[in-house]
Amino acid sequence: MRLILSQTSWHKQWTSGVKMNVLAGMTATLALIPDSLAFSFMAGVPPTVGIYATICILLVITFLGGRPGMISASAGSMAVLMLALVNEHGIQYLFAATVLTGIIQYLMGVFKLGKLMKFVPHGVLTGFVNALAILIFMSQLRYFKGESWLMYVLVSITLAIIYVLPKFFTAIPSPLVAVVVLTVAVWAFGIGHVSRIGDIAAIDASLPAFLLPDVPLSWETFIIILPYALSLAVVGYTETLLTQNLLDEMTGEKTDKNKEMRGQGIANVVAGFFGGMAGCALVAESVLNVKMGGRNRLSTLVAAIFLLLLVVAFGDVLALVPMAALVGIMLMVCIAIFDWKSVFRFRSVPLSDTLVMAATVAAVVFTHDLAIGVLVGVMISFIWFAVKASRVHIHSEWHGSTRTYLIRGQLFFGSASELAGHIEDDCAAEEVHIDLTSSKVWDHTAELALSKTVERLNNAGKRVIVKHPELNQAGPAEVS
Repeated sequence: MRLILSQTSWHKQWTSGVKMNVLAGMTATLALIPDSLAFSFMAGVPPTVGIYATICILLVITFLGGRPGMISASAGSMAVLMLALVNEHGIQYLFAATVLTGIIQYLMGVFKLGKLMKFVPHGVLTGFVNALAILIFMSQLRYFKGESWLMYVLVSITLAIIYVLPKFFTAIPSPLVAVVVLTVAVWAFGIGHVSRIGDIAAIDASLPAFLLPDVPLSWETFIIILPYALSLAVVGYTETLLTQNLLDEMTGEKTDKNKEMRGQGIANVVAGFFGGMAGCALVAESVLNVKMGGRNRLSTLVAAIFLLLLVVAFGDVLALVPMAALVGIMLMVCIAIFDWKSVFRFRSVPLSDTLVMAATVAAVVFTHDLAIGVLVGVMISFIWFAVKASRVHIHSEWHGSTRTYLIRGQLFFGSASELAGHIEDDCAAEEVHIDLTSSKVWDHTAELALSKTVERLNNAGKRVIVKHPELNQAGPAEVS
């Protein structure tokens, strides 16, 4: 039965919603092209390195990934980590580091580290997507430098087509229509002084070829690439699984994060052997693909093949596409992924979530590193939780010469001092009961604080009874 269900699900990934998945994949490809070129420049490598990486990763992740419809490619968050390696040791070491990155990510999936994402609070996820929207918007501003008013007009026309056309025509995704219309219009009317893809970089019309990184197979090489590979693996892990969380929320599905990491690992190994750079899931392109109807594996396969065809067979046509059309698409993506409720309805959200979201956004925008922003957000969330959990309620009652302390709350390193500070040893009680049945002792720090409190009371001549069903309290106190 399980096998039949699996085959049915796999069959559905290729046969349902074929038209929408094909068109969505083509649309996502148009957004991938400028990013792949830009990320290559960020890493200090030729444009084809980013393009080859995107093609290889998309092809592999289509079949081995855990999240259908998620676009994975060369990524800016990873590209910034590669520049120092390329400058100091050369591009061949980058290919070797990409292979090692893939191996590390595959092991992350094997050891099921995807479960760690459950410790990322919703405020961090909101901050992550908001920060990414801001970074994408900022990255598009460079295309306006030195341009005339015509650039602004063409971008405005692109956005108008994207938002107005779906009210009258939905057979083809409006972003794809906008690219075709602007490209034809600029070419047909001979509009000059308009930046095109061909002006950014010359696209080499050739197929990626298998190669072994030309580096010495030595321990010294491993030591050189290991720090970069670890950093790339962690950043890729973070951005991929946060993107997967976001798409799961959008579609109401629950997908396998460990399978996704195994697939990402294999994809990066393949990319490294075909002259590509390490990559991961991209939020903007993934959201665009899903919103255009690309929910199945077919959409990512189409994106890979369409990109390959554009580069190899239609490179001259691709070079004519105005950057204004692609900028308009990316601005639409910024508007789509930004969580506007977090800004306009912040009063309905707990203060802690708002602060965590703001801190995550600030850290990402300041460092331009999504992984650092997520780490800052998670750390603040944990600190906030620890502070709230450290509030222990201690109530005392007298029963003749016996004083009972009723303790409610979590006892750990953050609240252990509360225990010692509230239990007195100068009272008139001959016997002291410490009732922990409504509490939980979590760590050695709390156990040590309890032991010292009991010892202090014993030294003051008190008989102490500690009531806790799970506590194995050694010492002079009686435990019940």
